[in-house]
Amino acid sequence: MELLLAIFLSALTVFVAIAFYYGHDKAEVPHEFSERKKLYLLHYLLNFAFGMATFLDKVGIVSEVHFLRATMENIPPLKDKHLLIKDLRFERVQVRIYQSKTSNTSQRRGVLYFHGGVGWLGSIRAYERTCRYLARKSNSVVVSVGYRLAPEHPFPAQFEDCVTATIHFLRTAQDHGVDPSRVVVCGDSSGGTLTAAVAQALGNRRDVPKLRAQILIYPFLQCVDFNLPSYQQNGRIPILLRERTLVLGLKYMNKDLSVLPELFKGRHVPEDLRPKYQKWVSPDYIPQEFKTRGYKPSPTYPSSEEIYAHTKAIFDPVFSPLLAEDSVVAQVPETFLLTCEFDVLRDDGLLYKKRLEDHGIKVTWCHLQEGFHGTVFSATLGGGAAFKSGIKGLDKVVNFLRLM
Repeated sequence: MELLLAIFLSALTVFVAIAFYYGHDKAEVPHEFSERKKLYLLHYLLNFAFGMATFLDKVGIVSEVHFLRATMENIPPLKDKHLLIKDLRFERVQVRIYQSKTSNTSQRRGVLYFHGGVGWLGSIRAYERTCRYLARKSNSVVVSVGYRLAPEHPFPAQFEDCVTATIHFLRTAQDHGVDPSRVVVCGDSSGGTLTAAVAQALGNRRDVPKLRAQILIYPFLQCVDFNLPSYQQNGRIPILLRERTLVLGLKYMNKDLSVLPELFKGRHVPEDLRPKYQKWVSPDYIPQEFKTRGYKPSPTYPSSEEIYAHTKAIFDPVFSPLLAEDSVVAQVPETFLLTCEFDVLRDDGLLYKKRLEDHGIKVTWCHLQEGFHGTVFSATLGGGAAFKSGIKGLDKVVNFLRLM
């Protein structure tokens, strides 16, 4: 037993060393970033978690996905005596509802929150602090949606659960003290993707109340171009490195990682669809001020029918909401959009902002100049783990909700 423990601790030490070396070698935090050391530390910890997950999976102790899920769920929730919290099911979907214990004669606004995690990580528990904060600070009834995760439940099960939960809540809002005309959908990262997709899906529905607004927090929105200025500028900035973005997405969609180099070259986009997608996804639509940190137009490579056939599902607007037809985009509700300067997904948000405004959709845009992917999630962690940009971003979300 002692020998096994020694071997395990030795392997653990090696992985710590590798995580720090890999993190230092691959990561690049701008010198002007005021919390530079903290972001490096967060990056090292994430590399260690991913490294340990891979190691434990290979030696047969626990699968990669279950280790990473457990790591996220190990974030202890804060106690909150001011909120009434209950677990329910909206049809087949698990939800947790947060609402103030103080009596209120008028009906409150409702917020459905779709957590991030690339469709195969994250949970209600992992986002406990975020949802409590939103409920308490905005005086809203917050519904955290525990949608099913991949790979056990392949895409688009996550979207289907979010739609189911949203429709159920819209139809039963008054049972929870919520005005059905004041329901907002909200999500961060891949949860922002789900939020955009749900808002699009319900835009033309006449059998349920209209959504009051959607809140998109640094969402992934398109699979066409992974060489936009933000991908080039921020590809080595933690926590969402350029390569990691695609690796996580391909794992979510259960696709072979060997296609990664072809995706970076854009060879997955068919020749006949390129003109259509370029109307919506093009560096030409990114304001010049976002190209000052460097941008080099990428060469055009011939498309590959084989690569397209393998990755065709990622062009589904449920996965890439920026690729939805104009008639669909035109029906979405008022939008709050948060982007981060040091995020590979920044330009996804900028491009969607343009499309929404082109269709007359009111957009409240919050750009965090020192923001990075995941910063808003950090805002409620406490113990010095929160980033200033994350706190600012979450408070901007709260301020927007108070106006709904």
